[in-house]
Parts: sequence; C-alpha cells; structure tokens
Amino acid sequence: MVTIINYKERQKEDGTSFFVLEVQGGLEMIMSKATGQFYATAKKAHLSSTFDEMTCSALIGTKIPGSIMKDRCEPFTYVVKETGEQITLHHRWVYVTEEEVKSQEDKDFEANAQVFSSNGALEYAM
Repeated sequence: MVTIINYKERQKEDGTSFFVLEVQGGLEMIMSKATGQFYATAKKAHLSSTFDEMTCSALIGTKIPGSIMKDRCEPFTYVVKETGEQITLHHRWVYVTEEEVKSQEDKDFEANAQVFSSNGALEYAM
C-alpha cells in the first residue's frame, strides 16, 4: 500500500499546468553505509493526474494498493538538498500496481532452462 501525502503543480511544455500526486510507501529500515546504524525511511514517487487542486487536496491520506519500486533510467545529476552534494543516479522510484509487483516477482523466479543438463542423464553432485 502507498499513501497520497501531498500534491504539486507542474507545468507542461505548452505552459499549461497540471497536478501530480506525491505517494509514499511504508516504513523501511535501512543500514547506513557510513555508520552501520539503522535509520527509518520511506520511498516516494509522483503520479501524474487529471485532477484539479481541490480534488488533489481532498485525496491526501488516501491509501492505494501497490508499491514503489526502483526503475532503471538514463543517468541524471541530483543535488542532495541537505548537504548540497551532487550525485549521479541511474534509477528513479515509480509507483506500480499490485499486479505489476506480482508479475515482477514471477519473472524473478522463472527457471532458466540453460542451466540444466540437456543430455538426459541424471548425474549427482559429489
């Protein structure tokens, strides 16, 4: 489940505006590479919408089935607001439906027939 936590107005190339919904996943505990200590965080993503501002405002707090997952993309530069550090990212966080999550899990567990013997003889490992 993800929760709508905010909305933002964005501009199209033609100058017209639209609203995106900011969604947040559940609490996650991540171990810091620098200190080895855990910290609490949650993934966020933005969803384009056709809603007006009043509707977006009313939707804050609504829970939606699905998850936020990492999606590979072309590298881009990002500045960390808190530190001013400039980093290059090769991914973005996107909202996916429950069906897409299950489909991805199925792909992760598909057997690769190329790793099995094709000679038809059963041989045990020693």
